[in-house]
Amino acid sequence: MKGKSIGFCIKKTILYLLLILLGTVCLFPFLLMMVNATRSGVEITRGFTLIPSNHIKENWETVFSYFNLFKGMWNSVKVAVPATLLTAYFSALTAYGLAMYKFKGNSVIFYTIVIFMMIPGQLGLIGFYNLCTKLHMVNSYAPLIIPAIAAPGTVFFLRQYVLSVLSPSLVEAARIDGANELYTFHKIVLPIMSPGIATMAIMGFIGNWNAYLLPMIILNKNEKFTLPVMMATLRASTDIQSNQGAIYLAVAISVIPILLVFSFFSKYIISSISAGGVKE
Repeated sequence: MKGKSIGFCIKKTILYLLLILLGTVCLFPFLLMMVNATRSGVEITRGFTLIPSNHIKENWETVFSYFNLFKGMWNSVKVAVPATLLTAYFSALTAYGLAMYKFKGNSVIFYTIVIFMMIPGQLGLIGFYNLCTKLHMVNSYAPLIIPAIAAPGTVFFLRQYVLSVLSPSLVEAARIDGANELYTFHKIVLPIMSPGIATMAIMGFIGNWNAYLLPMIILNKNEKFTLPVMMATLRASTDIQSNQGAIYLAVAISVIPILLVFSFFSKYIISSISAGGVKE
């Protein structure tokens, strides 16, 4: 019995050491990014180090000599937040309908969504731009936000998630009690789906925040550029070596909203998992 206990402790210690090592490897690029944000381009080209330098003020001035960093962040917020909310809500609504309602054509719709998942979005880029031109939506945030209503990958994930966590008898009980369909969805289904929705919301926000190709094509005024498009002007500058520190600083600041969103939504995932783990 004592030998088994010692063996378990050894395995547990090895597991924790491996997890610590993995965590360190994952955090190392972020640490290096923060350190390089304080270094000059010449220092960065000499090699990497974990010792911060004193060029953060110069890098800050370089960034703002090309664009207004906070304006770019605000523009990205105006695109990423509404797009994420639309993706999360309408994808959850669609997934619930496909999972809980049995109607003619259900399978056809589901497999159509799966097929659209396999089609790269870049293939329809020219046609989408022509459509935006005819609708006079070029240089507007609407083409970057409205298409988020249709997110095949999110619908597919949430449909599978609903099938695994939601019992049809729970929905039927709500109907027997007189609850209408929207009330059932908002008061019963959404809280149960919250871990899956939070997971996809994190992914959706990251994708919308980091989107570069579509905003670059749709937006043509500097004051409306999102942060990735603005940062591209810094990367495309002629003196790329001296601007490397400024690039790292801009990237480091742009990561902050992503970390905040992850911290906010991750607590819903953890709390829901914990609540499910203690249920009888």
